[in-house]
Parts: sequence; structure tokens; C-alpha cells
Amino acid sequence: MHATCSRNYLSELLRCRGQGQWQCQCPYQLSPARGMTRGRSVKDRSKKKRVHALEVATERWKVLSKVLTVVDALKKEEEHVTPLKRLEILRPQLGLVKPHKVAHFVRRSPHLFEVCRDSRGVMWAGLSPQAEALVEEEARLLEEHSPTAAQYVTRMLMMSVDRRLAVDKIAHFRRDMGLPHDFRTRWVHMFPEQFRLVRLEDGEYLELVSWNPNWAVTELEKKAAASAGDANASPPGELSLPFPMKFPPNFTSYYRFRGKAHHYVKTGNTEQFQKITYLSPYAETKGLTPGSPEFDKRAVAVMHEILSFMLEKRLVTDHLTHFRREFVMPQKLMRLLLKHYGIFYVSERGKRFSVFLTEAYDGTELIEKCPLVRWREKLLQLTGYRGRMKNLGKFDASSDSEDYLLGGGDDAVLDIESENSDDILDGCSISDDSEMDLGDTNEFCRD
Repeated sequence: MHATCSRNYLSELLRCRGQGQWQCQCPYQLSPARGMTRGRSVKDRSKKKRVHALEVATERWKVLSKVLTVVDALKKEEEHVTPLKRLEILRPQLGLVKPHKVAHFVRRSPHLFEVCRDSRGVMWAGLSPQAEALVEEEARLLEEHSPTAAQYVTRMLMMSVDRRLAVDKIAHFRRDMGLPHDFRTRWVHMFPEQFRLVRLEDGEYLELVSWNPNWAVTELEKKAAASAGDANASPPGELSLPFPMKFPPNFTSYYRFRGKAHHYVKTGNTEQFQKITYLSPYAETKGLTPGSPEFDKRAVAVMHEILSFMLEKRLVTDHLTHFRREFVMPQKLMRLLLKHYGIFYVSERGKRFSVFLTEAYDGTELIEKCPLVRWREKLLQLTGYRGRMKNLGKFDASSDSEDYLLGGGDDAVLDIESENSDDILDGCSISDDSEMDLGDTNEFCRD
């Protein structure tokens, strides 16, 4: 049959050619025209919904993450001192492009880093006395925070499909969860009653040892129980608790004549979504249909729970997308985050996006700050950074915060390749153990 159709098609072309009506047409041009589906980028979809206060918070923590990268490198050196030239290996983690050098970055914070020249003319960098005191304080705070961090890691194992997570993936959450610097070598063995380290063909994993029913309760359930005075924990199952939502004061103007977004907010779809019952993140996911309202709402619950474990209630979105299989989340996770504006806020600053739990913030500040967050604020004060935001409206890879730290002016441009660069490998002086390259975020955002 196909051969007959091809012969008929060829005969028709030859007939038209003989009549002088020849037009070169491809087979798809002979069929009805079909428009090409074009995905919209995250920036196009969310540029009307920017929250200035949370963008300021994003800038502040971007600066802090870069400072922590240099501090962590110096902490691994003997006497916390190293030749300044050796710090240039941190250039990828700091996102510096020529002509900027790590030396410029270090010199911009004289209260945090000290620079001197030895008798041979070699420049050395080290931590200032104030920074040394903060390093000792951080070690104490991390030790005090370890039981809480271990609980959060255990609860993540309880939410995962196989009750097991790759150590390399958990490493992305080290700073965000307040895990200690030696968590790969020592910390993973400190809680044998909760999890154990197993080695499989594709790497090392943390595996759940025992199920704690008291921990199989979401943060939302805890808050609801506290307000109702009910201390009894029920087994994980279906939930009907609404998610707290927080919008900026001029929220309605963002959605004026905005098509589907306007429809989603104004016609009661938000209320309808809040009324849908959903499975607890700690319950078995059997029977859920991908793309169904129940599936999506459970995914929102999982993201809400994970963000609740973070010190700053925010994460780089790559970290969430990297756990789609383990936590049974949708392929187009970014679309879900953007859709539920009010529960989550996605910041576009830099090349790696961040997602916030909106209920946790009052303006630019966290409502509840743990000691480790307050420690980071003290570290940031030593840099002299005061949050100067001259070009906050321009959402590109450069930002005023980096210009300040590098001593640049309005013309200074940086290519911020990564945010929240992770720790240096334990047991090495200075090496690259930054976050793995997860690719362009837009890969997970196509419509």
C-alpha cells in the first residue's frame, strides 16, 4: 500500500512538472500545516512575578556561598594559610572570569582574610583573628546541630522510594542542611541506629536502618497538631492540610490580564487545589497516576518538606530536580514550582535558579533563624557587604553583589557559573569537589 501511495505521489509530481506547474514541495508541506510547539523559558514565565525582598535575599546568600568556599579551602590548610596563587584553583567555584582573580576577591574582605608577602616575595593568604574565632564557633554549632541534621537525613531516607540515597547527592545539601565538613568520612558512621553506609556498583549510599514513626510526620502536620494541642502522631496516609501561601502586596497587579495565570488564581483553582487530599510524603506511592492532581499535590508536599529541612528554607533548583526518581516527583518539576507561586518562589538570579519556601520569610529575612544562620550573618558582616542593589531589576548572570566583592564598578561583569559551591574533598588541601554539572535548568522547564 505504501508503494502504491508513493507511485501515485510521484506520478502527480511528474504530471505537474509536465504542465509547467512544478513546485518543490516536501511531503510534510502536502499535509495540513502544524504549528511548532515552543517552550517558554522560566524567565519569560516568571518575570512578572518577581519579589524584590526575596531577590535581595538571593543576592546576599550568593555572596555568602562564595565567601564560605574560600573559608572552607583555608580551613583545610595547615595553620589555615596557603599561597595566594594556589587559591586560583577556586576560580570555577567562585564563578570568576578573567580579568578577575581570587586574589581580588580575598583582598576585598580584609576583616575576614589576611594577605602578606614572605621574604621570597610569595604572597600568602590566611584567616584573620576574627575569622579564626568564627571557625571555632562554627565547629561547635555544627556539632550541636548534628542530631537535628541526622534526623532530617533519616526523614529524607524515609521519603525515598528505596529507603536509600546516594552520598554524592546528599553532599549537595551539606551546607543547606548544616552537615559537618567531615560528613563523608566520619559523620555518616555516627548514627548507626538510624542509617548505614553501603557500597553498591554505582557508588556509596546511605540506607535507612530503622523506621521511626514519630518522624513520619510532616512539618505541616506538626504545626497543625501544635495549634490544636494534639500530640498523637498518626501513621502516614492521606492528608488534607492546606499549604500556607504568601503573596507580595502588589500580587493582583502581577496577574492582571495574564491569561492562564490570571485564570488559575482568579477562578478559584487555588482553593480547589488546596482542597485536594494527597498522600503524605512518607506514605507508599503505589496507585498514583503521574500528572494527576493527587500526584502533583504530593510532589508539592515533598518539596515543601525538603525545603523545611534546610537552614535557610531555600535550595538551588538543580538539587531538587536531581531527586525526581528517588522522591517520585514530576519530570517538569520547574513548571510545578512556578505554578504554585505563593507556596514557592523561584529566583532567577545567576545561571542557577533558587527556590524559596515563601511562608518562612518576612521580607528579606527568615522568620525563624537557627544558630547556624545567625553565624553566617556574622561571617557576612566581616566581608563589609551591606546588600547594595543597584541593578536588581536586571535579571542576568551578573549582579551588583559580586561587583562589590571584587572592587568593580558598574561596568564590572561576572559570569556566575555556580551558586552554593560545595565543600572541598576531605583529606585534600585544595581540590575541586563542587556540585556536579547538572546541565541547563531549562532542560526541566520545557512546556
